[in-house]
Amino acid sequence: MLSILSYCQHDDKRLDTIVDHLLKEQMPDGGWNCRSRRGATHASVHTTISVLEGLRLYELCHRGKIRAARAAQQRAQEFLLVHRLYRSHRTGAVIKPEFKRFSFPPRWHYDILRALDHFQSINAPRDPRLADAIEVVRTSKNSEGYWLLANNHKGKTHFEMERLGKPSRWNTLRALRVLKWWEGKAQGYLSLPDCDLSDWREVKKALEARRGKVVS
Repeated sequence: MLSILSYCQHDDKRLDTIVDHLLKEQMPDGGWNCRSRRGATHASVHTTISVLEGLRLYELCHRGKIRAARAAQQRAQEFLLVHRLYRSHRTGAVIKPEFKRFSFPPRWHYDILRALDHFQSINAPRDPRLADAIEVVRTSKNSEGYWLLANNHKGKTHFEMERLGKPSRWNTLRALRVLKWWEGKAQGYLSLPDCDLSDWREVKKALEARRGKVVS
């Protein structure tokens, strides 16, 4: 809710109340877990990335609790970095293999590409702890230069945007902008109310060239 209302630049002081609640629910390890009130003691990457995205959009569009929201984001980003985005901070083992399979829309689900897209959106420092996840994204590109829809999640949709196992415009777009940011060729693409469309054009050209079309 915070993400949607902030993205639409909805001016309502009740958003500050939502932020207050999220700040109070942040766990000692820096993340969030929707089951914390049921006894969970370790943050969830699923909940954490959802809250991070919401707080980031709130920060861009509102002037209420910016300092506290920014500090909470920094703690949550460190939580993800400690796990190198997808590994146990204790053993180094992959937490769940599906974190390496990219979906869109992700709904409430976490994966490496979603997390990296957050880091590029804030033009974060190129932390060495992200290098492992960056390599997963880089090596996920197929021989034709696209990223596939490797995973999907149940839920209502008005139409099927993309087919499982086929090239994904959304995943290709996000992977391109993540890699451009990592290589120092971009400054972060989540700026409101506009976004940079250069990667959209690049994806469009690649897909239409594949179909034998000429794009001006």
